[in-house]
Amino acid sequence: MRRSVLTAMVCASALAFFTSGALATHGPDVEVTVGSNDAVMLQNKQNEPWVAINPVNPSQLAAGANDNIDLEGCNNGTDNTCPFTDGVGVSGVSLSSGGGASWTQPIYSGYSFRSCLGVPGAMDSCSPAQPGPIGTLPGYFENRLVSDGDPAVVFGPKAGAGGFSWSNGTRLYYSNLTSNFQAERNEVLKGFEGIAVSRTDNFGASWLAPVVVSKQSGSAFSDKESIIVDDASETSPFFGNVYVCYTAFRSVGGAPNPIFVARSTDGGDTWAQEKLSEASNTGLGSGRQGCDVATDSQGVVYVIWRGGETPKANPPLFNRGIFMARSFDGGVTWDKPRQVTSVQECGIFDPNQGRASFDGRGGARVSLNASLDIANGAPSGIGAPDTLALTWCDGPTPRAPAGGPNEDALLRLSNDQGETWTPPVNVAQASDRPDFPSLAISPDGTDLYLAYMAFHAPWQPTTSNPRMMEGVVRHSNLAGLAIAGFTTIHRGESGDARGSSTNGLAAEFLGDYNYVDATNNFAYAVWNDVRNAADCPAIDAYRQNFATSTPTPAPAPQQACPPAGTDVFGNSDIFGTRVNDPS
Repeated sequence: MRRSVLTAMVCASALAFFTSGALATHGPDVEVTVGSNDAVMLQNKQNEPWVAINPVNPSQLAAGANDNIDLEGCNNGTDNTCPFTDGVGVSGVSLSSGGGASWTQPIYSGYSFRSCLGVPGAMDSCSPAQPGPIGTLPGYFENRLVSDGDPAVVFGPKAGAGGFSWSNGTRLYYSNLTSNFQAERNEVLKGFEGIAVSRTDNFGASWLAPVVVSKQSGSAFSDKESIIVDDASETSPFFGNVYVCYTAFRSVGGAPNPIFVARSTDGGDTWAQEKLSEASNTGLGSGRQGCDVATDSQGVVYVIWRGGETPKANPPLFNRGIFMARSFDGGVTWDKPRQVTSVQECGIFDPNQGRASFDGRGGARVSLNASLDIANGAPSGIGAPDTLALTWCDGPTPRAPAGGPNEDALLRLSNDQGETWTPPVNVAQASDRPDFPSLAISPDGTDLYLAYMAFHAPWQPTTSNPRMMEGVVRHSNLAGLAIAGFTTIHRGESGDARGSSTNGLAAEFLGDYNYVDATNNFAYAVWNDVRNAADCPAIDAYRQNFATSTPTPAPAPQQACPPAGTDVFGNSDIFGTRVNDPS
């Protein structure tokens, strides 16, 4: 993740795409999730993107996203309900062999309802294709599992007779949530939701069977995972180790919720796990969520997460600080977690969702994830400065009509393994409200890249007003711990966030994160995008009344929301762009 890579091996054809005389600052942005049916709600819904660059062949990029490409259409069955289709996976796969200039979504075989579009006004039904075409991770249906999204992807070395080596080739790891197929009993996975890892050694041509990483009880719900491979081949004694961190809710969505990390030393075949935090929630602000994991050139592993600021925080709000734990022996033992920074929450409570939203009533989610990256000199590790870079969304949130200052995307840096940190500084553009900030630092520690979704209007108590947003990529040179100053080097096309939707229609859905990965010469950023989504007044009215004592019935979106030209309600996409080092 945010993998630091050397780019001397960039193929000439990929480089030429982004070169016109001198090296251009950035290429055009392109759609990453190109396989879906944009005219059909819910098949046109994608969110929560992740991207990784192959360390030894940077022309190869892989992306994951929550992708409803194989679900039934809203017109199947009851037209005003758009449920997740039981048993259908949603962990989408996108691949690029040209440095991110264009993308493909492979078609695999599995459990598919993508042909079940329904007839308007009819109480119809449809049988699944078994097997049928899927645009998501293969191998889950055959193992009586379901891929449930929340993707994270990373490249690592393959193992051979002499151990892990880049000369053996690369293995792509894809971690995601998983559940039992149609709630069938499965001894491989206990609980409502677990964490699984898929792997491919031939860039998606075929995949190994998924391996369940989380070890849990029958009432557990694991969530919000992140994955990393120790990729410093010449300097780390733990080169090739794989680490996955996640939140282990001991009940569905509830307390207690400790942070766990799982490690594999055999390429993902087997996993051992350790609990990093306390499990209990005292009601005094000690809840936990949103971990990230990274390694430095010496093989030190770092895990961060959001949690209660102190055991007796006042007021007792969730996620008031960012905590970090480290392992110096390849993930076997961990030091005591320490708080590395305080946090002011982004967002305002939304009655439609019972949680905070970023842009208004029935709005987009707020960021619970902090983002961590390390300049570890990969793929060799030689000469790495091991600079730690940390960013997060920091509030408070401006509310209409009074408004107020925008939220910040705060940045802190460390060059002593996280013992001390620079003071926090806002690195978002002043005119932007930055949701889901993600950062990447180049392997040599000389460049920082930031990606986020920029909103512009304050939090809206009404759904009547537009909520324009777009993806943004920013860059700064870095000398040691000295930031040269961030500049915006790419801004995507704007769209109205009201055109996105949860499956239940009561709120927008633009996911829980964006992502950016960096090399010494370029970075690639992906974000949630609504440029092709149409606002729907009928849905706006439904969302406005949803939490009242007399809510209106849910509209049937494919009938009540006619397209606006080529824009369609619910059509959220993943877009991405390559940005070359401008210095």
